[in-house]
Amino acid sequence: MEAVAEGLWGLADYHEKKEEIGKAVKCLEAICQSHDSFLPIVEVKTRLRIAILLLRHSHNVNHAKSHLERSQLLLNSIPSCFELKCRTYSLLSQCYHLVGAIPPQKQILQKALHLTSAAAPDFSVKLWCCNFNSQLANALIIEGDYQNSISTLESGYEIATQICYPELQMFFVTSILHVRLLMQWGDQTANEVELALQRCDQIWETMPSDRRAHCLGLLFYNELLHIFYRLHISDYKNAIKHVDKLDAAKKQDSKNMHQQTSTGNDSLEPTYFGNIKRAVQYKLFLAPPPINGEWLPKSAVYALVDLMVIIFGRPKGNFKECDKRIQSGMHIIKEELVRLGITDDVREVDLKHSAIWMAGVYLMLLMQFLENKVAVELTRSEFLKAQEALVQMRNWFIRFPTILQACESIIEMLRGQYSHSVGCYNEAAFHYVEAAKITESKSMQIMCQAYAAISYFCIGDAESSSQALDLIGPVYIMKDSFIGIREEASILFAYGLLLMKQQDLQEARNRLAKGLQIAHVQMGNLQLVSQYLTILGNLALALHDTGQAREILRSSLTLAKKLGDIPTQIWVLSVLTGLFEQLGERGNQMENDEYRRKKFDDLQSKFADARSSIYHIELIDKVKPQVQQYHEIDVKRTMGGESMRVNLDIPESVGLSTPMPVQSSSRLLDLDTRRRGKKKL
Repeated sequence: MEAVAEGLWGLADYHEKKEEIGKAVKCLEAICQSHDSFLPIVEVKTRLRIAILLLRHSHNVNHAKSHLERSQLLLNSIPSCFELKCRTYSLLSQCYHLVGAIPPQKQILQKALHLTSAAAPDFSVKLWCCNFNSQLANALIIEGDYQNSISTLESGYEIATQICYPELQMFFVTSILHVRLLMQWGDQTANEVELALQRCDQIWETMPSDRRAHCLGLLFYNELLHIFYRLHISDYKNAIKHVDKLDAAKKQDSKNMHQQTSTGNDSLEPTYFGNIKRAVQYKLFLAPPPINGEWLPKSAVYALVDLMVIIFGRPKGNFKECDKRIQSGMHIIKEELVRLGITDDVREVDLKHSAIWMAGVYLMLLMQFLENKVAVELTRSEFLKAQEALVQMRNWFIRFPTILQACESIIEMLRGQYSHSVGCYNEAAFHYVEAAKITESKSMQIMCQAYAAISYFCIGDAESSSQALDLIGPVYIMKDSFIGIREEASILFAYGLLLMKQQDLQEARNRLAKGLQIAHVQMGNLQLVSQYLTILGNLALALHDTGQAREILRSSLTLAKKLGDIPTQIWVLSVLTGLFEQLGERGNQMENDEYRRKKFDDLQSKFADARSSIYHIELIDKVKPQVQQYHEIDVKRTMGGESMRVNLDIPESVGLSTPMPVQSSSRLLDLDTRRRGKKKL
């Protein structure tokens, strides 16, 4: 009978090479369904091969799981076959993971760890032990048991240290950093995160350079975690070097991939347990076999690197590069969504459980790119392009409301920014307040309250000013106890306007000067600097310091021109006209005012185009999108639990991580303050 089995195995190989997967599976299933009995070891090997074929070439996870469960039962009666048992347990664990069956996954992993503890402590046994510890830590993360997940990862690190395997050591310490940074931030001291970060640096530096060169997956993983940490503590300057390092690595790897593809070197990785078949050069392994796992697919990592370049480039006005990266990133993501079967008519209810997490990763990345596109286009007063991107965000959210639940408040905030930018201040304040109500992030709430206060100031009547005071006053009093520098910059801006409204000009100048220092030195946000300079120039003029007013306003105008920020240019030019009038410089006054009128007419034309668009009313309308959420608990469990592998909380924005995969980025910009003219001050 063994000869029959080998013949069918060979025939299955033949069909697999011809990509006739159905025929290959039928050959193998003939062994399992035979009335003649085969040895248990033959049936186990056959079922294992069927499971691998199904997982590699189809979405039939449950069928694969059934074969592996039968193999496990057969292996219980076989005293030896350590390697075969480990392969079966590992693959069965991954099947349980894909279908969301966490308790049986933990049970099979505990059984596997018991097997390794009873075996001779040789090198291969230690490697399998590392594999099972890694999978168990992930299962614990899904259940929110972060402390035990860290303990499990520490066990894996100790084993990697025992066998002197620095790549595995690095894998475990970066995984521990991931949990501490993106899962446990609010439950520990910053010192614990910093120590985890230093540990990663120490191990990476001790690895020989030739070995580091083969650890591209670990390089991307480690550097991205460093960036997230620096963004989390608002250390933008030290984050830049990590972004540059990642971008250089991405470009070099793209070049290498192109050379490999052109030479036909596209062999498939045989131990890939996913639903999309990829060649080896399209994967970013985090650890050697038998772990092999990726943090994210290479395409998602590439998109994430583009996103980091945008996040750091946009505040500096590098819009040409941002446009290029937005286009590149969105192209990558849309290709991957099509691979996952997400076409124009697919909605959340149509997704298989095993596809939810990966779909969520790409959808959340897509929303990040669209959000940044809205921000760039609003800065340049390209309102029609901003409308288009914002409508895309809304439509994606309506189709995938549970996966993209964290984006609901971002969409409301952006509707506020759009409304403010086109002069609809009442609607802007409404959307900002709604965004603050929806989000659970304290940081996001603070930012939206500051934005709403500025919109209320722009309305200009007594009632609106009172509403602005109600929003910003309590937050300002408590700001030192719970906010970061971005939040502080937005609060100082709004509070400075409040003090000016109350005619406390000198105190307003002090607060705004502090905010300017944060925006310039710590954030490097040129648009915010430009807006701060404009209002400080206005203040200097009100305090009759004409020399300083001229110098400040010229600097502000230079920045606003660099950014293509027409509203801020008009605002600066209006103040400069008042300055020249006060100084009796009639020629400069007329020349300046003529340029201001030209810019004003240009802006009014853009306003007219925006307001005539079919999207304008629905974006400013004081109504939230109506959505229907499908299998919400199932989706939330999958998305929340997978945070071990990726939590795309880009802390540039909200500063607080949640079990959902992304809390998106926000900023104090695009807030057209042209209504705060000289008369109001």
